[in-house]
Amino acid sequence: MTATRSRPRSYQDTHPWITFDRLDLQKLSWRTWQLLGEAESKCQHVAGVPLRPQVASDLYTLYFSKGVHGTASIEGNTLSEEEVRRRVEGDLPLPPSRAYLGQEIDNIVAGANRILADLRQGRPMELTVERIESFNSQVLAGLDLDPDVVPGEIRTHRVGVMRYLAPEADDCRHLLDEMCRWLNNMNTDDQALKFPVALLKAVLAHLYIAWIHPFGDGNGRTARLIEFQLLVQAGLPVASAHLLSDFYNKTRTRYYQELDRTSHPPYPIEKFIHYAVEGFVDELRDQLEVIRKEQMRVTWENFVHQSFHSDSPAKRRQKMVVLDLTTHGAPVPTSKLPELTPRLATEYATKGDKTLSRDVNVLTDMKLIKRVRGGLIANTELIRAFLPERSQV
Repeated sequence: MTATRSRPRSYQDTHPWITFDRLDLQKLSWRTWQLLGEAESKCQHVAGVPLRPQVASDLYTLYFSKGVHGTASIEGNTLSEEEVRRRVEGDLPLPPSRAYLGQEIDNIVAGANRILADLRQGRPMELTVERIESFNSQVLAGLDLDPDVVPGEIRTHRVGVMRYLAPEADDCRHLLDEMCRWLNNMNTDDQALKFPVALLKAVLAHLYIAWIHPFGDGNGRTARLIEFQLLVQAGLPVASAHLLSDFYNKTRTRYYQELDRTSHPPYPIEKFIHYAVEGFVDELRDQLEVIRKEQMRVTWENFVHQSFHSDSPAKRRQKMVVLDLTTHGAPVPTSKLPELTPRLATEYATKGDKTLSRDVNVLTDMKLIKRVRGGLIANTELIRAFLPERSQV
C-alpha cells in the first residue's frame, strides 16, 4: 500500500520562518547564555528572600499590577499603572464610557489567577489547543468585539498586524497543534539546562502565537498568559513571572521591531530571544534592588531597636523619632519634628522646646540621625558598615 502524504500547507510557502524543528541552541550568543545564567541566579535570589508578610503581599500586588498593566497597555488599554493597581485591588469603579477598560483588566487578572489556582491545586496544565482557546475566551470575555471575532474560537478570516500578514485561517489549528507538541516535548534531563530551556519555551510560545495570530482578537494578551503559565510552571517566583509583560510594554517600539525582524530573512529568532532575556534580567535587577532596600530597612529598624538599652519614656520617644524619620525619608526641620506623625505630636504635646532639642542632640550623638540641608534625616547609611567589605574599583 502506498502511504498517503499529507497535503502541503500554504504557510510553508508564505511563512517559511514558522517551523517546528529542534531548537538550535548553538545560535544563541555567549552573551545570551550569560544572561540566561544570570536570570536563573536572580530568580533563585528572589525566591530565597524572606520578607515581612505585609511587604511580601505589597510586592506581589505591585508586580502583578505591573504585569497586568503591561499586558493590557501594549494592546491599547489607556488606564495608568496606578489605576490598574487600584482595579486589581478592587478600588477603581469606572464610568460606563470607560467600563470596557476595566473589563479588559479584570479578564487578564482572572486569567492569571486561574493559572495560579491550577498550579496550586495540581490541575492539568499541559499546553493544548483547547487551553489556548480558553485563555483567549477569558481575555475577550464581556468585551464589545467585531462581528467576525468569537472569543475562544480560532479565526475564520485572514488577519494582519501593521505590515505583518498572518497565515491563512485554515492553517491556524494545525499550527497551534504543532506548536503545542513542539513545546511540550522541549525538555531536557540536563539539570544545568532546565531553567534556560524553560525560559526559552516561554519566550518561544509568545513569539509563535504572535506569528500564527490564531484568533480574531486578543492574540497578544493570550500569548502573555501562555508565557506567564510556562514561567510559573518552571518554578519562577510569581512576582518575577510578571516582569516580561511589563518589559515588553516599556519597550514597545523595540518589541515590535524585534518581532518584525523575525519574519524577514535570515529570520533571526535568536535576536528576539536575546531581547527578551536581556530585558527580563534588567527587570530582575530592579526587582532585587526593591527587595534589597526592604532588607536594609528591616536591618536598620532592628539596629535602631537594639541601640536603646532601656525602655524609659524618653528612650521610647527618641526611638519613635528615628523610626518616623526613616519612614518619611525627606529632611525635616527640627521645629517641624513634632508634626511629622500623630504619635510624635502626642509625645511632644506636653513637652517644651528643650526636650525636643535634647532628644535631637542625643540621637545625633548616637549617630542615628544627622543634620543635612533642609533639616534632619535618619542616618540609615550607618548600616552600610555591616555589608561585606569589597573594593570600590
